[in-house]
Amino acid sequence: MAYRITDLPLSERPREKLHALGAERLDTAELIAILLRTGTGGRSAIEIGRDLLARFQTIEQLAAASVEELSAVKGVGLAKAVQLKAAFELAARLPKSRAARPLLRTPRDVADRLREEMQHFEVEEFHVLLLDTKNRLVRDMKVSKGTLNASLVHPREVFREAVRAGAASVILVHNHPSGDPTPSSDDIKITRELVEAGRLLKIEVLDHIIVGKRDSGRTEDFVSLKEMGLIQ
Repeated sequence: MAYRITDLPLSERPREKLHALGAERLDTAELIAILLRTGTGGRSAIEIGRDLLARFQTIEQLAAASVEELSAVKGVGLAKAVQLKAAFELAARLPKSRAARPLLRTPRDVADRLREEMQHFEVEEFHVLLLDTKNRLVRDMKVSKGTLNASLVHPREVFREAVRAGAASVILVHNHPSGDPTPSSDDIKITRELVEAGRLLKIEVLDHIIVGKRDSGRTEDFVSLKEMGLIQ
């Protein structure tokens, strides 16, 4: 006997169930029903979801089905098929998005990511790497271009986007066009100011990496102010 979702108790309706218990507590047909939104032809969205699973057998095959194949299932149609296809494509893009957010665990991770770009700059550029709670890169943000000083690198500019992005922490990075990554007195002063500003905003400054250039006379082409003991 056909039924409508509105015939079910509130606790058993997919949308209400997801809201109350979380998406993981719904079976696959119920999740599909939420995407379909409504049933048709006397069949509920849950029943159509079960028909789709019976037709394609696995979620992988369902996600791989074309719009034409999906819309051929009774009760789906073109509009619902397009909705499903869009949802499957978003799911497929999620791992790619995660892969594009590298884990930055060490100063070398940071230097390796930015070295090829920064070592060719003819003037100093100051970047802020916004990180999530797992130290994955959220965004690489250029703050200033030119000789590093307090007028170019102000805490307001450094932390504005970090707050907007909900960053858990940041890593400061800039280059030395001379090739020598040794921090200057201005580098140290600005770093301390930004560390203090970060504490007030509860956004930790994990490190300040200075990128230089490869030179046979130096063992490394970058320095970490954290490793130098200049960030506590």
